[in-house]
Amino acid sequence: MSTNAEQDGYILRNILRDESDLYWPLRLKALKMHPEAFGASYELSRQLSMSEVQDRIHNEPDDYILGAFTPDGTLAGIMGFKREYGLKLRHKGFIWGVYVAPNYRGEGLASLLLSEVLERGRHLEHLKQINLSVVTTNAAARRLYERHGFEVYGIERNALEVAGQGYDEAHMTYVYSGSSEPKQSRA
Repeated sequence: MSTNAEQDGYILRNILRDESDLYWPLRLKALKMHPEAFGASYELSRQLSMSEVQDRIHNEPDDYILGAFTPDGTLAGIMGFKREYGLKLRHKGFIWGVYVAPNYRGEGLASLLLSEVLERGRHLEHLKQINLSVVTTNAAARRLYERHGFEVYGIERNALEVAGQGYDEAHMTYVYSGSSEPKQSRA
């Protein structure tokens, strides 16, 4: 498990609170360009103060925003990870806020970020699975997640609504090998 990893010319590391000026413009760009892909909205997010943004940036092994930086320090991609809270939920984590800037797409950057998050999760005590949601119209992202071992466990119809248009989301999970399958309850 690494806190700073250099892969394919990118430096993968957690975004720090004092780097909100690098993170927040990229996050707002993602929300504005692809409103159907995120639960958060550009309209409300752009109203946040920098101190509120900084409060949302964590640097814990089980709660962080992973950034992919170019050698010159440009933030090219982001992926959030957070472990569920609560005694009965701590075996799960979730990925959120995935975005790669248009100039850096097609280079496998999202795959690098995802591989790093999965590797870090492997070292979190008692973490058994990682979940995520992806709009069903984003076939490239869904294929990426499937290539890394995620499986669809459900489709939520009209999970998001943007400008009157409903978007379905595929809920996907990655289960670490050696984790036991959930036991069926008897009704």
